[in-house]
Amino acid sequence: MVLSDFYQNGVVTVLHRLGPSNVAQLERELARHGSTHPIALVLPCLYAELARPALRHILDTLSGLSYLNEIVVSLDRASALEFRLAKQYFSALPQRVRLIWNDGHRIQSLLKLFVAKNLDIGHPGKGRGCWMAFGYILARNESQVIALHDCDIASYSREYLARLCYPIANPNLNYEFCKGYYSRVTDRLHGRVTRLFITPLIRSLQQLVGPHPLLTFLDSFRYPLAGEFAMVRDLAWTNRIPGDWGLEIGVLAEIYRNCALRRICQADIADTYDHKHQPLSDNDADTGLLKMCVDITKSLFRNLASEGVVLSDSVLKTLRATYVQSAQEAINRYENDAAINSLMFDRHEERTAVEVFLQGMKLATEGFLDDPLGVPMISNWSRVTHAIPDVFDRMIEAVEEDHAWDPTAEPAVTPR
Repeated sequence: MVLSDFYQNGVVTVLHRLGPSNVAQLERELARHGSTHPIALVLPCLYAELARPALRHILDTLSGLSYLNEIVVSLDRASALEFRLAKQYFSALPQRVRLIWNDGHRIQSLLKLFVAKNLDIGHPGKGRGCWMAFGYILARNESQVIALHDCDIASYSREYLARLCYPIANPNLNYEFCKGYYSRVTDRLHGRVTRLFITPLIRSLQQLVGPHPLLTFLDSFRYPLAGEFAMVRDLAWTNRIPGDWGLEIGVLAEIYRNCALRRICQADIADTYDHKHQPLSDNDADTGLLKMCVDITKSLFRNLASEGVVLSDSVLKTLRATYVQSAQEAINRYENDAAINSLMFDRHEERTAVEVFLQGMKLATEGFLDDPLGVPMISNWSRVTHAIPDVFDRMIEAVEEDHAWDPTAEPAVTPR
């Protein structure tokens, strides 16, 4: 029996997990709705993930799902040989699968064309990879629903994707965007960036700048940094995408601007969730949770500034002091939550994380005040198609030519 609350908090509808698992029923309905609302799944993937058991388990699970119309893998950090090996690896899936080889010369030529047309393409990484996958799905025009999740989910199950897609694929519910959420719990509480950073930061900002619709919107999500979401294809036309660790907050800010509140929901997609844990990297602002913290903070500040919120040097200095107090209160709450559930809890580790996040806030504040606009968000596909009318033909040609490479031309090697 799945136990959950049924409380509706904030301005975003919450779709809970109540009662026994109903994944078989959801899958039957998704298959029925697939004729009018076909589903595309985007998998942003580093080549290194092919050697990890999480991705193999994900593929084994996806192999049994008949309701998916297509799967698009956006592959990064792969050489020519590694691309061929990745193509072999994903060929085990029964669905129509295409890999976008972001490091290949055909995709790179497209990106150079975008730059030549003064289009913003961001930096290499997950954001750009997802953007390219969305473009390919739009170019094919064969799917009405686009779902996305990471490739490092160790606890993956059929229920994850079914519950993520259902609110969008079922036309009777009439949602346009669904954000996944879940509890990050094993023998201890995980999700430090959400628990100890983004939620205390948003609430500290509400104290300083007063109630603001964007902050209320973000605070309504139970797991704003979850990497899983599904949306109607039209949003892939209009939404811009950040090209850094600010992806999740940036996507939510775009949804806030481009989608009516009644068309937005969040769905409980899993009893528990486990994936690769990022190191704190307290001495390296270019990696780990410190880098994530800096990018998230800049994204949040810039989106608030675009809404007319004045974030002066004095306000941002006060914000750091307010955040520390809010984070300390969060630590106390989670320590008590861990105690009643007999979970491990290390207050020193929690305090260390807050200190690293505070350091990230300081770096982000300096960067924001120095350059309030920062790196432009990736151009939406509506603008790209106006700048390059035949871009979708070019994209399909590039992906299909890469796909036509004969993977047997090289000796098969097991990814390591």
